[in-house]
Amino acid sequence: MGRIGYFFLYVCLAVVALFQILPIMWLFIFSLKDNKEIFAGSPFALPSEFRWENYQKVWDGGIGIYFFNSVWITGLAIILTVLFASMATFAITRMKWRLSGFVLGLFMVGLMIPIHSALIPLFSMFLSVDLIDNPFAVVITYTAYNLPITMMILLGFYYTLPREIEEAAIIDGSSVHRLFFQIILPMTVPVMSTTVVINMIYNWNEFVFVNTFISSEKYKTLTVGIQNFIGQYMTDWGAIGATLIISVLPIILAFIFFSNKVVEGISASAVKG
Repeated sequence: MGRIGYFFLYVCLAVVALFQILPIMWLFIFSLKDNKEIFAGSPFALPSEFRWENYQKVWDGGIGIYFFNSVWITGLAIILTVLFASMATFAITRMKWRLSGFVLGLFMVGLMIPIHSALIPLFSMFLSVDLIDNPFAVVITYTAYNLPITMMILLGFYYTLPREIEEAAIIDGSSVHRLFFQIILPMTVPVMSTTVVINMIYNWNEFVFVNTFISSEKYKTLTVGIQNFIGQYMTDWGAIGATLIISVLPIILAFIFFSNKVVEGISASAVKG
């Protein structure tokens, strides 16, 4: 491809990027307006006065609790998912045992189970163990549902790891636990970064499980708690826009800072040696 071809390619990519960014820019401008400017003015016009108090208003109104819940529930679920998936993938790919293929198949079956089909059984199970209206019910569900896709991403990378590293560690007297935590796990950081970002996006945006298992305001996450602000600020559309910006900001930052890691991790796990 010549210079002209690359020029047109970059122009097309710039246009696509612009169309991707425009909705976010519009929402940000929307969040700094009052109702009069939103309905009477041009939708793409800058506000006559930047009303940052819209953000202060929703934060003081309780969105900070929902934001904190989203952070710790998402973070804890990511840690458990990546850790358990790494352990299971290590046992299946690096150890020799008779039922490894069967166990891997059981995990992969989880990819075919729709979320809505499991709501009633999960609700019944959590009700029997007194975990309804408990955030740990959401953490457990996130961990279980994200294990298959996380393992699928890790599998290709684990297959490419050279056996000589493990053999050398065993000869030096390393135990299996030390081999995994101090040698294998640090080597999988690139692909683990990919799984962390993917899990973060799913957990942060998830709505159905939180809406089903959680009823107390103090345990709700942003995706569910934001409904209260839509009702509370029914006429204050600027405040609603500020709430939406706060909810999508972590995902945008994750893409900005970890997009290269996602590409590297997917590329590394796609090649099987």
